[in-house]
Amino acid sequence: MAKKAALLVNLGSPDSPSVPDVRRYLREFLGDERVLDLSAPLRWLLLEGLILRTRPKRSAHAYAKVWTPDGSPLIATSRQVREKLAARTSVPVALAMRYGQPAIASVLAQLVAAGVDDILLFPQYPHYAMSSWETVVAKVFAEAKKFSPAPRFTVVPPFYAEAGYIDALVASARPYLEKPYDHLLFSYHGLPVSHLRKADSSRVHCMTAPDCCETCSPAHATCYRAQIFHTTRAFAARAGLDPARWSVSFQSRLAGEPWLEPYTDRELERLPRAGKKNLLVITPAFTADCLETLEEIRIAGREAFLTAGGETFTHIPCLNDHPKFIDFLAGHIDAWISGPPTRTNASAL
Repeated sequence: MAKKAALLVNLGSPDSPSVPDVRRYLREFLGDERVLDLSAPLRWLLLEGLILRTRPKRSAHAYAKVWTPDGSPLIATSRQVREKLAARTSVPVALAMRYGQPAIASVLAQLVAAGVDDILLFPQYPHYAMSSWETVVAKVFAEAKKFSPAPRFTVVPPFYAEAGYIDALVASARPYLEKPYDHLLFSYHGLPVSHLRKADSSRVHCMTAPDCCETCSPAHATCYRAQIFHTTRAFAARAGLDPARWSVSFQSRLAGEPWLEPYTDRELERLPRAGKKNLLVITPAFTADCLETLEEIRIAGREAFLTAGGETFTHIPCLNDHPKFIDFLAGHIDAWISGPPTRTNASAL
């Protein structure tokens, strides 16, 4: 009989906010061909010749602002999620990070050594992107091929449209929505426009018309932009939001090529001028608070908004270990345990 386990995978963090640890982490993260979508020689030149000469010091300073006694907030929160989930399920629950520790390779080795041969792979990304959901799946399968026999996998697809995810988002945000505010900004992680076009198997839909995300297409199965708009509209409907009091923006861009717009940093400067003085910001692309939500939004974003004339700024925490999110994750695992055996084919990755 197969021995089952669930494997949660998130982005990862450096081991500490020191410059050497941050440089090591960035080298692994930005060295991923699905993150910096360049030829290997150009990616190496950009990394070693420019990014890793300047960015580690700046990023280390940012990490130091959000580091906790338990270490990285992303890792600490992910461990709490794993522990609460393990208490709810009848199978072991493991945790790995795409970059840094605990590494996918070592966690898989531990599972296989324990006799696990049937794994539910649960990327902690609600929306598809080759630089998030896809790279996790590709890395897990690449490492799994080193074992003979390799374990079976069932992969949870992007869950951006699932009712349980939307319900958890709304429940986590409800206490903030019930207080007075002028505007709710949905800030999603940005992507290069080229990533959307590359993920479009038809090559003729994504970013070809202003309403491409509202026009039904098979391309939406791998379209980050269409999926984040779906999540946003579903959230707004479920929460009963006034359409005039919310908008979408994109954060965390790199220079050098077009990224999804509008940019969050510019929106934080524009909104006070538009009379939106009391702002809520929610970051649904992230399931756990991390550098991009805590430092970029809650600290730097707040400062930018208030400097531009805003009066109150509130970042709604990510799902983290909210009970509704634990319910959602546990429901997937329970359904997998009781369902028919399946195996995911990663040959397309």
